[in-house]
Order: sequence, then C-alpha cells, then structure tokens
Amino acid sequence: MTARPHSLQSRLSLWFAAQTLFGLSVICFAIYLVTAWSFGQKQEEELNQKAVLVEHLLKEADKGGDLVFLRHKLDDFFSMQDDVSLSISHAGKQLFQSSPTAGSRWMRRNLLVPWQQSGLTTQLQVQLGVNTAQEDRLLERLGWTLLGAVVLGTALVSLTGMWLVRRGLRPLKALAERTAAMAPDKANRPIDAMDFAEELRPWITQFNALLLRVQRAYVQLESFNADVAHELRTPLANLIGATELALTRPRGNEELQAVLASNLEEIGRLSGIVTDMLFLSQAESGTPMRTRAAASLAAQAGDVIDFYDAMLEEAGLRAEVKGDAVADVDAALVRRALFNLLGNAIRFAAPASTIRIEIGSEKNHSEVTLAVVNRGEPIDPAALPRLFERFYRAAPARDGSPRHHGLGLSIVEAIARMHGGRVFAASQGGETRIGFTVRRDG
Repeated sequence: MTARPHSLQSRLSLWFAAQTLFGLSVICFAIYLVTAWSFGQKQEEELNQKAVLVEHLLKEADKGGDLVFLRHKLDDFFSMQDDVSLSISHAGKQLFQSSPTAGSRWMRRNLLVPWQQSGLTTQLQVQLGVNTAQEDRLLERLGWTLLGAVVLGTALVSLTGMWLVRRGLRPLKALAERTAAMAPDKANRPIDAMDFAEELRPWITQFNALLLRVQRAYVQLESFNADVAHELRTPLANLIGATELALTRPRGNEELQAVLASNLEEIGRLSGIVTDMLFLSQAESGTPMRTRAAASLAAQAGDVIDFYDAMLEEAGLRAEVKGDAVADVDAALVRRALFNLLGNAIRFAAPASTIRIEIGSEKNHSEVTLAVVNRGEPIDPAALPRLFERFYRAAPARDGSPRHHGLGLSIVEAIARMHGGRVFAASQGGETRIGFTVRRDG
C-alpha cells in the first residue's frame, strides 16, 4: 500500500504551525518557570526576614523570662501581620498560636530557639509560615495567560504562515502552467529562468536542457520513421513490381525462378533491416550482453579477416592486424562490429591497398581501441559527425549496393556503448580511420 501524497502547501503550513506551537510553548513555559522561581526566592527571603524578626522578639522576651510578656509582645506584632503565621510550643504544650487568614496557602519553616526560664536553658519549638496565596493566584493567572498566548499566537502565526506559503508557492504554480504549455516541437521557446525566483532557476535550466534533448529525440524519431518507411518502400515496391510483372502473362519455369530469386533477395534485404532495427532497439532499451569473458581482440579480428578472405581477394586488397589486447567483452558482438567496419573499408578502399585493423590501449589503459584503417577517397568532414546515425550514407553514389541500408555503423555505435565505450571517425591525408573503444575490465 503506497503512502498518500501530501500537498506541499499543507505540509509546509503544518510544519510551520508545529514549529510555532513548539517555540511558543517552550518560551511561555520558560517564562512560567522563571516567574515561579522568582516568587519562590521572594518568599524564601521574606520567610528568612520573619524568622530573624521572631528570633529577635524571643530574645527580647527572654530577658524578662516572662511568658506572659512574650505572648503580649507577639500578639501586638502579629495583629498587623495577616500574611504570617506563628506557632510556639514547649514540651508538647502550646505557648502561642497566631490567627492567620482562612483559606491561605503557607510556606512553613520549623525553628528551635533557646529560652531561659528559672535559670534553666531550654528550647522552644517555633513553626513560622508565610502566606503564598497571592503569588499562587498570580502564577495561576500567568499560566492561563501564557496558555492562551500559545494557542492564539499559534493560530495567528499559522494563518499568516499559510498565507505566506501560498504566496511563496505562486511561482511554482506559474511554472507549472508554463511547463504544461510546452511541447517537444516547441522546445525552441524555452522558459526564461530570469522570470522566476533564484531558487527555481537551476531547476528551470535543467528542464530546458531536458526539453532540448526531448526535442532532439523527437526530431530523430520523426527522421527515423521517415527513413524506415523509405528503406522498406524500395524492396516492397520491387517485390510488388516483379510479382505483378510475372503475372501479366504465362511464364516458363526459368523466368519464374528468376522472379523468385529476385524476390528472395529483396526479402533478405527486408529481413536484414528488421533484424538490425531489432538489435538497435534492444541495445537502446538496456539489454545486457549475453556473454562476457576475457578474449584476445587480435584473435577476433583475425576471424573477421578470414571471413572476408574471398571478398578481399576479389577486390585485390589485403588485410592485416596490428597490435593485441585482452579485454572482458562479448566476443560475438565485437566480431559483428568488426564485420561492419571491415565491410565498409573493403567497399571504399583504394585498389591494391592494405586494410589495417589496429588494436591499442588508451593513455589511462582502462580502454582498448579497435580501428579499421583504409586508404581511399576521403570522407567529407561535414559528414563525419553523422556517420553513426541510422540510415545515413556518406557516399551513396560510391556505394551502389542495394544490400547496404545504412545501419552498419549505428550497430557499431550500439555495441561500443554496450561495452562502456565510444566510437570515433577521422579521414584525412587519403586515409580513413573508423573504430570504437571497449572497457578493458568490461
């Protein structure tokens, strides 16, 4: 069960409210604790002052040694002190008890005070109290006031925060409206990042770059579809034309066999196009290599030269391998790439020349290069960047073969990419060098 997506606005507002509630609660709680501590300190100081005063009164009364005098003096003093309570006892007998205000709350302290009576020293048990009812009421009122401040402050700040969040997210909504109006065929009108907040500009820059790549893929797909239609139309038209011509009148076995042979050749061309397109599609979808093992690249190049031995002899050409390296590769795919490269070189090489398959390492030794080099007419520099595009032919007039449909170098590029490598092409000084790289460790 997937979690339900939350609104960014609601989540920001909720977090804003939660932080406000937490912050105000901590501040108000701290205020309450500091106030309560201050009241406690004040009450302790007041209790200390009263204790010193009571001890002084008892010492004054001690000079006379008369309990009646002591009660009279204490009555006179505490008749004006409603916020102080005093209780004096000796040997379990109550000697004095003040009459404090009813319903009060008290902070009390027990004291032992020396007392002279009949020449003997004894101790009086004194219990002194200070009325804290007023401070307690103030603390209670303060607590409720602070609680109300937390609630009202959180509500006010949350509402303000929601408005600010909604206002702050307006650029995102405007950006969403702009992006909704975009299309792959309108990528030439990118979103101007300067019209939006600085925080959104990196995202807009990346979006424009992505849209540009989408447009390129869109244009490439349209071109690819047109090329496929063009490439399939020719063999299909040949098949239909040859078949219709054969049916115009009765024909002998030899003529029918010739028509079938021609049709078979066109069908083979169709099959080759479909097979190559299927391979390219699988390579682009991330289909992994079937096998991968350490292999001698010179041995793979030698097998390819052996396969083309008859064609090389017929064209009056020679082929040789220069260098060697061992890499983790799919040997069948590497041979297929070399088949395509050597086939191209044979078609365009100068007569009686030697074609070289050069194998070497890059400077960092992490990649191995395989290049097929032939002498012949140079390739137009403007055509070099497009050599590996599907259905692209740099020199269709020189080719002149209906069997080649312009996917060979695209397959080389796909095989290089599957091996973590790249392709390259150069043509200068009457020498053309086309090849690819593979990672040495796969």
